[in-house]
Amino acid sequence: MFNNLTTQEIDRVIEMAWEDRTPFEAIKFQFELSEADTIQLMRACLQEKSFKRWRKRVNSGVSQKHLKKRSEEIQRFKCSRQKSITMNKISKR
Repeated sequence: MFNNLTTQEIDRVIEMAWEDRTPFEAIKFQFELSEADTIQLMRACLQEKSFKRWRKRVNSGVSQKHLKKRSEEIQRFKCSRQKSITMNKISKR
């Protein structure tokens, strides 16, 4: 399932998944991975304890991984200081 992703892309998906403010929809938009696919990738790539810690955090009130939990004022997937998304990669300054 993840064979079409490069090592760098997998690393970026994991990084985005750990970020509290990056919703699953942003991962879907950039890498075409659903929430279930992201969970499978995290399970495959992380140690069991790290995966459990991540799932606990995602399901807690702290994380805003689901758009339903986000403030309606937030209308973007990325920081306003980031450059535009091109070719499924985010260019940072």
